[in-house]
Amino acid sequence: MRRIAPAIGLFFLAPLIAEFLLGNLPVSLLFALMILAPLYGAGALLIREVVRRTGRGWPSIIVLGLAYAVFEEGVTTQSLFNPNYANAHLLDHGYVPALGLSVPWTLGVLALHAVWSIGVPIGLTESLVLDRPRTPWLGKLGLTVTAVLFALGSVATTAMQLYQDDFVASVPQFVGVAVAIVVFVAVAMTFRPAARQVDSVNRVDSNAIRVVTSRTAPNPWWVGAFAFVTGTAFRLLPDGIPAWLNVAGLLVLAAIVIAVVRHWSHQTGWGDSHRFALVAGAMVCYAVHSFIETPVMPVSPAIDHTGDVVFSLAALVTLALTARRLRRHAAASTVEEAGVAPARR
Repeated sequence: MRRIAPAIGLFFLAPLIAEFLLGNLPVSLLFALMILAPLYGAGALLIREVVRRTGRGWPSIIVLGLAYAVFEEGVTTQSLFNPNYANAHLLDHGYVPALGLSVPWTLGVLALHAVWSIGVPIGLTESLVLDRPRTPWLGKLGLTVTAVLFALGSVATTAMQLYQDDFVASVPQFVGVAVAIVVFVAVAMTFRPAARQVDSVNRVDSNAIRVVTSRTAPNPWWVGAFAFVTGTAFRLLPDGIPAWLNVAGLLVLAAIVIAVVRHWSHQTGWGDSHRFALVAGAMVCYAVHSFIETPVMPVSPAIDHTGDVVFSLAALVTLALTARRLRRHAAASTVEEAGVAPARR
């Protein structure tokens, strides 16, 4: 149980963050976890296990998260192509008839799933498992069971959507979805296995060593604030502005986040606390946004905001406990290193 506990935690954490912390589903639909966990949870778990088993890192996780997003929104819910999905008029803004989709909605929902549905739950769970954050958590049997659960969750979600709305995308659209998934998976596998860091300015060009600049990584609080601000800007980017201005805003935000995080991650001292800060900032962004999010199922304001409060408090408590564990782990590691230093000399 100790070995698979992180996997079980991620299995349920992914849908809780993706749908309930966001405020997209009210607390009265908490029973929907039985269907959402096999889709979101098993999907995040499979991505995490594939990446860690191949020794790759966060770029691969995020790109595979994009592949997952294309699958969910292009196959199971078909929200990329359904003009009447959830009566939300998602395709009214920036619609491209040749593709049968809205560019702002497509970019936004893909980023949302890659970061919050996949990346944030994986990052939070790994921050809680300090003794083996980047090692596999499942064996062959566990992977098989997870894959089966993901297939069942995908079928169940698709069946429920078709029961509510008989819309079915065209064959060319499904072909485009399949091609996009294959491309994202291929790109994710092109990233080299994660390399160990060396604090040096002059070490270059080695498959086993990643250069770390002499600059010191910023305080984790600044990293968390950056994640919160950029995440909030992403969530609040207005639909009322011209479509291509909206698209430009999404792309600029993505470029800024990628460039800044990549720059910071190559600086001296970048570590678990900084990665956790990114997760924490993104989660707090979701918690704050939940109070203005309109649930897909109409409920009374009392039920809606009760769920917002419950899930936001649960998120804050979880983040506080995780931060405490990280501080204790870092302190223990410092004491251990200080204790063995004389022996090394």
